[in-house]
Amino acid sequence: VQLQASGGGLVQAGGFLRLSCAASESISRIGSMGWYRQAPGKQRELVAGITSGGSTNYADSVKGRVTISRDNAKNTVYLEMNSLKPEDTGVYYCNARLYTLTGTRDYWGQGTLVTVSS
Repeated sequence: VQLQASGGGLVQAGGFLRLSCAASESISRIGSMGWYRQAPGKQRELVAGITSGGSTNYADSVKGRVTISRDNAKNTVYLEMNSLKPEDTGVYYCNARLYTLTGTRDYWGQGTLVTVSS
């Protein structure tokens, strides 16, 4: 699975961004998809995830401000971020996790940079 992330950019605090992750194949078969971010000097962390059944989960730091969704017809996952804060700054990576008989397999996009200025 190849993933192409887009939509990052520079935005002021309180602003809005919508990230997109386009997959090279049908995402309806993919067990779960998610967005992770990595801030400078920090480990990569989960921001939001969505399962093939539509269940979602969010990091506590973004609850109420972020919405993850998927459009199976377009093989695309979106991350809408409102009320952005400087601490949301980082490289955002799209993830696809396939569940196989022997375990899980993760695929990653190239990342898109989000910079929130104060």
